[in-house]
This record gives sequence, structure tokens and C-alpha cells, in this order.
Amino acid sequence: MHKRILYVGTAAAALLAACQATKPTTTAPQAAVETLGTTPVPAQEFAYVYRKNNSTAPEYGTRPSVTEYLDLYTNFKLKVIEAEQRGLDTTQAFKRELDGYKQQLAQPYLTEKSVTEQLVREAYERMSKEVNASHILIRLSPDASPADTLAAYQKATALRQRVSSGENFEQLARETSEDPSARENGGRLGYFTAMQMVYPFESAAFKTPVGQISQPVRTRFGYHVIKVNDIRPAQGEIKVAHLMIRATPGMPKADSVTAKKKIDELYTRLTQRKENWDKLVAQFSEDAGSAANSGELPPFGTGRMIPSFEEVAFKLQAPGQISAPVQTPYGWHVIKLIEKQPVPTFEAMEPTLKSKVAKDSRSELNKAAFLKRVRTENQFTENQAGKDYAFAKADTALVSGRFKYTAPVTPVGKGGKKAEGDTQTLFTIKSKPYTVADFLAYEQQNQRPRPGAEPRFVSQQLYEQFVDQSLTDFEKNNLENKYEDYRMLVKEYRDGILLFQLMDEKVWSKAIEDTVGLQKYFTENQSKYQWDNRAQGTVISAATPALLAQAKQQLKAGRYAVSRLAPQPVGFLPNTDKLNKGARPTLDRLAGILQADSALRVTLVGRAKKGEPAGIARRRAAATAAYLTGKGVPANRIEQTTQAKPSTDNTLTQTVSSISPTALEELLNAQNPLSVQITQKAFAKGDNKVVDELMSRGPGSYDVQKDGRYYTVIIDKTLPAGPKTLAEARGLATSDYQNYLEKEWITQLRAKYPVKINQAEVDKLITK
Repeated sequence: MHKRILYVGTAAAALLAACQATKPTTTAPQAAVETLGTTPVPAQEFAYVYRKNNSTAPEYGTRPSVTEYLDLYTNFKLKVIEAEQRGLDTTQAFKRELDGYKQQLAQPYLTEKSVTEQLVREAYERMSKEVNASHILIRLSPDASPADTLAAYQKATALRQRVSSGENFEQLARETSEDPSARENGGRLGYFTAMQMVYPFESAAFKTPVGQISQPVRTRFGYHVIKVNDIRPAQGEIKVAHLMIRATPGMPKADSVTAKKKIDELYTRLTQRKENWDKLVAQFSEDAGSAANSGELPPFGTGRMIPSFEEVAFKLQAPGQISAPVQTPYGWHVIKLIEKQPVPTFEAMEPTLKSKVAKDSRSELNKAAFLKRVRTENQFTENQAGKDYAFAKADTALVSGRFKYTAPVTPVGKGGKKAEGDTQTLFTIKSKPYTVADFLAYEQQNQRPRPGAEPRFVSQQLYEQFVDQSLTDFEKNNLENKYEDYRMLVKEYRDGILLFQLMDEKVWSKAIEDTVGLQKYFTENQSKYQWDNRAQGTVISAATPALLAQAKQQLKAGRYAVSRLAPQPVGFLPNTDKLNKGARPTLDRLAGILQADSALRVTLVGRAKKGEPAGIARRRAAATAAYLTGKGVPANRIEQTTQAKPSTDNTLTQTVSSISPTALEELLNAQNPLSVQITQKAFAKGDNKVVDELMSRGPGSYDVQKDGRYYTVIIDKTLPAGPKTLAEARGLATSDYQNYLEKEWITQLRAKYPVKINQAEVDKLITK
């Protein structure tokens, strides 16, 4: 039986992409599908939720489906009722969160569906082409004054005339364009397709023939003169896989060099040795998101990937072809072409295009159509006298962003009256008046400095914003009365927020914090938490038999030099064990390194110059050890020794080693980053294929060749099947304990709020 989640998380907007307001809300009395305590659950509410979450399931409308979903919904509603009884729906935090969701949920209802469909269709049709264009920009702010707008337009028109008269476009762009990049690229923008430029620019580019110059076109950046250099069929999308070795711009140089060595070695193994792509990706790719899927990436088209990656990827011709290593800001990549795809069908792209159109500058067309409809539906009317009075209030203070407005107060009992100007109606929306005072208060709140603008022009712009905002708010405040879909979504999110808060308290956090209860549950259910047979040991994987032998020999030492950590010598005052001025920073850095990695050890080699007191070398080693322990380095990770031969200076030297096999890997992989891998752990079945094959043989050392690698598996001991400790099974045990707590809680809620089913209403939903 397919089950849906009955409460929401935080990804609110993702649920709304296809939501359209179509059904009017009914206010008729509703029958109850069940009663929980004294709270009825409307049959229409349950029918709506059941239909929404199950209508595509094969068993939709069957008695088992309806019955099971009603049981789930009952548990959900019981938790919500309990949250309401505890007043969780009255807190300010709850109200703020719900209001935030309501703002997101309202968005699909504040658009014009027909306009959206036209814009989506137009965008898709344009995606069949890619335009190569250049431009000259004359900057202009979106709210520029009419005089400034005219001046910018005339300047753009004059530049267009110069190009039309034969002047070189690129040279003119370098000299006159106010796009800073034009100095370098001559205004060239390369190839682009729909949805990659602001809409007015895109439209002008797609409508201008190749080799022609557009009329000046205005965007939020200013006026553009566009030259179309070429139009070609869209390259479509390609699907590739990649193997990545991470290398970021700020990483240490040594790590960057190592990353390059790794990618070069992998490229050689792929192209010259013809090793298996999937295996190398799974073993070595550092893109966790794609490595488990053979390195595959989602399909992409022009302008949607890092340029260096995209350029190389599109040059691949045949499926299976592999690129040479290419660098991006994320690291080094070897790219493998999987397939080239034409532009997807309209049906496949429609949901994505709808989402993009809502965020694109095209949305301004949609907004204008929406506001026009709301004006008409709600009988928007203006009072010209009120507008004239309000605009007359504008002065230089509004231009400078310092306009202040204080609403007039009517004297009580003095026979006075409010000033007619401020209280007169400015406009009405469905008979609701909005006054001059409302607008002046809005002006004060939304003003900003606009140097050089005319006061009345600024007031006019703010008035238009105030009208648009008022129309939008009026429509938004009436959505629950107009549309059932919206009303039910708001209720779903409201209940979901309440449920989340109480579930966290009663189940999720409680299971983590109630350590006594968790231990008791774990003990009572110990049979669920058992180990299968395991093998404790070491696996060495090497590229060649010689490397394998070298790794086995060196592993026996148990301590491995860390050549990249070569601390500077520590200086002492002559004839003493007192550190000199420069020694402390050196030791502080060493202490930090040791504290950051508990596997590291340091050997201090005390030294003495010829003629210095006897024993000074030993005392210097002891003084250095004392300094490090004082900085938090455990004494058991510090070894002291002395150099018998006199030194040439008053210093102590250090060598850093590690007890971690990772350090041995680093040593052996200095030339080839893939030479050796060493793993030490308790291997459960499935952890390692080679160990799985050998586990039944018991303790011992086994040499195996598999998939082109050479292995030594050292099984120290086999661990029989047996119970896990709570520490070993904490994740699974905590999850199970949460489920247990939830079931217990639901039992209590059903006792507190007895459930009475109205079977007649339930039967109405059974259609099969």
C-alpha cells in the first residue's frame, strides 16, 4: 500500500510548481468523516487530502486503501489536536513560520495562467536556436527621470547610427560601452539561448537578423544596442560522466600538485591501459554526488556549466569518448561522453520552464496582466482630487529620502474635525477606501534618496507602487475565500508546523535525550541488534607485486615518517636549556599539528655544540618536551633522545611520524597516487569483496590477485556472530526507539480523544 507523508517539512515552495487556483471554496455545513474526542474531522477535508495524495495509486478508491489512509490521517489529526490543546498555535514563533509559508503558497495564485503559458511556449520555441551577439550599453537606472531616460535613449540612438554608417561595432563598444567587460571583449557575449539573458534583451536579440543592429532596447541595466553576429541551431543537451579529483584555488601548493598527479595517472589508466571507467570512478572520484552512479551528471546545454568544463564536454563527439584532464574551480576532471540529446520535448521541459519564467524578467509581463485583472474584478477606482492633493505634498525632502509624515489627530469633544485632504479617499478596491494618509505613510516608509529627480515624479512612482501593492495584498487576503486549493494547502502547512513541534518534543529529541529509556529499549530488543561473522584485520591493495611487498614490509614497523611535516630546528641560548626568541612560534606550530592528528608522534633530538656543558643536549630535549606538554600534547606522544656527535649550532631537531597506515599510503603513493591502499578494521560481510571470499578460512595472511590489483589480506582473528553494543547500534536503535515512542504516544492520544468513525461518509469514498 502506497503511503504519503502527512505533514510538511521546510521545502514548501517545491510543492507548488503546478498548483493553479481553480476551485471556489464552499462554506456549506460539512458532515464529519470521524470525531476525535469532541473534534469533528470534515468529510470534505479528508476526501480532498485522500484524493490529492492517492489518486494515482492503482488501489485508489478501494476499501483497504481508504481504511488505511483514514487510520494514518487519524493519527495525524490526533497529534494536531494535542498541539492545539497545548496552545502551540498561539505562539509568535508559530505565527511567523506559518505566515512565511503562506507568502510562498500564495505565489501561484498571484499570476495569470494564460500569460504564463504564452511565455513558456515562446521560451521553448526560442530554445531551438542559439544567438551569438554583441552589445553596447548605456547605463540607466530603472527609476530614472524622464529627462535622463530621454538623454540615454538619444545617446544609444546616436551610437546605433554610427554603426549603421559603417563604424566598427567592436571598436565602438570598447570606446563607448558602459559595460566594463567591453574593454576586453568588444561587447561580444558569445552564444546564448532563451532564459539566459534578461527578457527584453533576449527578445531583441532573437528578433534581429544576423548582421543587423537592433533599435535601442531598454532593460533594468539601461539601453542596449545589439548586433547579432550569428544564429545557429541549438546544440541541445549532452549527458556526460566525470571523474573528479578535488583541487580548489586556495588549497596548499603541495596538495594541488598531488591532485594533478592523481588525475594524470587516472587519465593514463583509462586511455592507455583501458581500465574500467566505473571501477576507477567508484574508487577514486571525489565528487560524492556522482561517484556512486559511475560519475554521471544531469544533462546540460549551452551556458549552464562552468565554461571550461562545458567547452571540453561539447567537443566530445562519440559516446564513450574521454577527454584529457580539464581544470575548473572545483578541481580536475576527466569527462566521458554518454550521449548527445536534442532539445527535449515541450512536455518534458514545461515544468522547468514554468518555474524559470516565474523568476525571470518575463514575470513583469505576468505581473502586469495579473494587476490588470485584479483592478477589473475588484472595481478599482481613483479619486483624481485626492491624487493631486497627495502629489502636492511632495517636496525636496522626498527626493532626498527625508520626507516625514505625521497623521492628523482629531481633537475630541472640541468640535474639531480631521483635515479633509489627508482623510479623503485616494482610491477604492471593491469599495474599500485607501486614503491620502495611507499613501503618505507608505511614502515615508518606502522613500529613498533619488538625487536630481523631480518631487512629483518620485511621488508618482511611489503611488504606482502603492497601488500595485494594495491590489496584490487585497487579492492575497481573499485567497482562502476564493480558492479551495489554497485554503487546504494553508491548513496542511499549519497542521504540519504544529505536528513538527510536538513530534520533536515527544519523539525525535526525546529518543536522543532519554538515554535511560533508550538503553532499556535496546536491552529488551537485543535480538534485533546482532553482528554477523566478522574478520578483524588488514587489507593491502597494490598496483604491482613489488609495491605490495614493500607495503607489507614497512607496515610491520608500525611507525611511518611524515615527510611533509618537517618542523624547523628549535634554537636555545648558548650553554643553556632556555629557548631563544624564535623557538616558541616554531613549537606552537608543532603543538597545533600534533593536536590536530592524534596518530602523530614526535621524536625530539637534543644536540649540543662542542664545548657546551655535559648533559645540555638531554636537558634541551626535556625542556622542549615540557613546553609541548604544556601546550596540550600528551607526553606519551613525545619521545626524547640525544645526538652523540657535537652539532654546529645550539639547536634541537624534531622528526614527526604517524602510527596511521594513511601515512604509509602517503609515502608509497609519492610517485603514483593510486599505488597502494591500506585498510585496518573489523570487516563485516559486504565491506570488502576480497575479505568476503577469505573470511571463512580464519586467521592468516592471504595473497590474492583480483580485478588487476594485488592484495594481501591479514586476518588477525574472526569475530563470531553476537550482540552489538548500544554504541555500535546507536543509529538504528535510536530510530527504532523513536518509532516505539510514537506508537506509545498514539495509543495515549486515542485513549484521550476517543475515535468515532462515520462509516457512511467513509463508504462514499469507496469506488472500487
